[in-house]
Amino acid sequence: MTGAPLIRPATERDTESLVAFNRALAKETEGIDLPVEIVSAGVASLFKQPQHGFYLVAELNGVLVGGLMITYEWSDWRNGLFWWIQSVYVAPAHRGRGIYKRLYAEVKRRAEGQENVCGFRLYVEKENRRAQQTYQALGMRETPYQIFEELLNKI
Repeated sequence: MTGAPLIRPATERDTESLVAFNRALAKETEGIDLPVEIVSAGVASLFKQPQHGFYLVAELNGVLVGGLMITYEWSDWRNGLFWWIQSVYVAPAHRGRGIYKRLYAEVKRRAEGQENVCGFRLYVEKENRRAQQTYQALGMRETPYQIFEELLNKI
């Protein structure tokens, strides 16, 4: 890696890269070929509805090499928001070089300025030991919860 990546909020100009990241992530982790039209609409929708969250990206020499999305979950138990870290992706050629560490540091820095943020959450594939080790090394811990879902639309 040449120099440290610039970590910044994503803009609509980054949509194409974010769509490519999300599609690559789905293929890599779940073997799913997400339709580009649906993912493009989903990424664009977040830019139009910032009350739902935001993206951060890592840029190196003018090229996006990673990114993540933050969405919000209200906790009545804590009277605050959990920031859910989602759609975490680092281009394969840049993995193991601290890109996610820098993205997460920026998430934490931004949360420090928000009185109502009470913590961070994410979900990870059970078999993705490398990612789990990364998250633990940065201070996150596994919870006793499992995630259940029911999808209403089949992709």
